[in-house]
Amino acid sequence: MGDEGGRTFLRGISSEQYGLKEWRKRQREAPRVRKAGTVVDPGQVAHSGDSEESRSPWILGPGDEPFLTQTIQMHFVELFPGGSNHGHGHQNEAAFYILEGRGYEIHDAKRYDWEKDDLVIVHNDSVHRHFNADPEKRALALVMKAKSEWMYLGMIQQGRSGPIADGDRYGPPEDWSRLWSPGVETRKKVVKPSDAPWEWTRDGLVRVLTSPKRTDVRVFSVDIYQQKILPGSRSAKHWHMADEALYVISGRGESLHWDVEAEIGERYSARVAKQPSRWEFSAGDLVYIPQNTIHQHVNADPAEPLIFLSAQNRLFKLLGYDSVVYLEDAPAPDPEPALAGKIRS
Repeated sequence: MGDEGGRTFLRGISSEQYGLKEWRKRQREAPRVRKAGTVVDPGQVAHSGDSEESRSPWILGPGDEPFLTQTIQMHFVELFPGGSNHGHGHQNEAAFYILEGRGYEIHDAKRYDWEKDDLVIVHNDSVHRHFNADPEKRALALVMKAKSEWMYLGMIQQGRSGPIADGDRYGPPEDWSRLWSPGVETRKKVVKPSDAPWEWTRDGLVRVLTSPKRTDVRVFSVDIYQQKILPGSRSAKHWHMADEALYVISGRGESLHWDVEAEIGERYSARVAKQPSRWEFSAGDLVYIPQNTIHQHVNADPAEPLIFLSAQNRLFKLLGYDSVVYLEDAPAPDPEPALAGKIRS
């Protein structure tokens, strides 16, 4: 609904008459797998942090056609060997999963080092810049965020580093962080693999990177976990209200989706499709699961594990949808030696 140089920041929902069935129908009919290499927006707009040494291709956002979601946005940040992007700031937070390389951040004049498989947090109202510390190899990160949330709430003050244009109208700079919740500055900004060990759960083998229970991590809008499905196995068959975006790090498989329809009588009732739709995917693909959809993921490779990242918007939990309904648990093989003693329900 806001636009700068062709970019859609927030997409509206409209209907010629009162009713949203057609909107929901179009969303369900859209392809739910975006193949590796898909670019829906090159990210080359005036406020972007891109430089001649970096680029930020988008794979999921509110301006997409066909439209899938704006609760979660995803794009890559690629830093060329020894390169960096421009320093810039925005009010929304963002989570960067490092897929390749090593480097560091400068956030509000403080340095944070990172390497492959770290999760790096750009906090609210952060002036930040990303640097590749390797002079010979690129660095690549997947960015997951809920930017539209901030846009809807009117928190739209962002841009490149520099003084304001009409500074004579205003007094001297004051500390913006006075508005933050107490204690947030003590939370983790870089989550290392050792900070999030693999655990056996009803959904299978996962490691939780951000969640409401992880009050040690400086994230408030996006819940992220990594999942590993062993060769020939599958995840749980489960159901939650939040939509979900998966990025496939390695392996190949199939995502089964049972659409759920609301039957509105004296109360809401759920009518579940008898047969699922099937969505094949492989490494580098994005898999989208619409709101209120029962789903299960299957590893189609008999020899290699399937590994993916999952991102959900935490706002669903704050709106009263904090339950996950398990219709079938993941198979529970004997724990790997490295996971002994780390099984939880």
